[in-house]
Amino acid sequence: MNKLLISPAPHIHSGDSVSKNMYGVIIALIPAYLTALYFFGLGALIVSVTAVVSCVLFEYLIQRYLLKGESTIYDGSAVLTGLLLSFNLPSNLPIWIVVVGALVAIGVGKMSFGGLGNNPFNPALVGRVFLLISFPVQMTTWPRPMPLNMHYLDAETGATPLAFLKGGAFEDLPAHMDLLLGNIGGSLGEVSAIALLIGLVYLLVRKIITWHIPVSILVTVLVFTGILHAVNPDMYASPLVHLLTGGLLLGAIFMATDYVTSPMSHVGMIVYGIGIGVITVVIRVFGAYPEGMSFAILIMNAFTPLINTYIKPKRFGEKKKQ
Repeated sequence: MNKLLISPAPHIHSGDSVSKNMYGVIIALIPAYLTALYFFGLGALIVSVTAVVSCVLFEYLIQRYLLKGESTIYDGSAVLTGLLLSFNLPSNLPIWIVVVGALVAIGVGKMSFGGLGNNPFNPALVGRVFLLISFPVQMTTWPRPMPLNMHYLDAETGATPLAFLKGGAFEDLPAHMDLLLGNIGGSLGEVSAIALLIGLVYLLVRKIITWHIPVSILVTVLVFTGILHAVNPDMYASPLVHLLTGGLLLGAIFMATDYVTSPMSHVGMIVYGIGIGVITVVIRVFGAYPEGMSFAILIMNAFTPLINTYIKPKRFGEKKKQ
């Protein structure tokens, strides 16, 4: 009779760790961050530094004085949350509003559930959506891109490509090359498609994420908007415009792929990504908000436990049911 021999631990170790993966994502964000600094200048620097410092500080204070636990500020998760939060904010947002967003992201979105690994929703998006609902004017006042701009609160503002999409003013949309390079108005992290795609390649090569979530989101948006555009091109923009505008690439690559809030199995990831893509297009095309990526990810975050329950990988040695 064949026996299954099990050796004592430790077994094979991949070399991965929380801090290694967190700082890997931060490295992947560097091209987009440099692009934001170039086009939005001083405002991008102030908003990003404020968000990162505030997130790290709030996590330390909550762990030290409320949870009475060991500090985890060195694992990179708080830094990444602050950076992603800033990527979802306009570069002229007042500092005190950025601090409020960081407090909500860390205090409500992360630490209230027990810290890293326990939060059901992406903390940066919790902070971003809270600010969008609480301060809609400030959160939808977008500075125009001005290379190496040294203005902050008094930066010149204008409409974003998504605003033109929502208003049906397709003739006012920036050229595709501007969308690729980032020469458009918007939040810090939704400007350069090329910079975000460079980050995607890095994450895939380093195997920090898999292709399942970002590809399923992008393909779903491509197919859905392609059908709408084919039916009525005068009313619905081309799929390429949808893919290159707003926070679609940022969300698909860096936020929907969060380990804690996304499904565990590959099939579950695809279902999760399809759901995000469909909800995003529905909100963009038929909803009141021009952008739907943040809401779509948070909604599918809520469905992640259900997806994990009903879509599981086969257990090792499990026999098929007759």
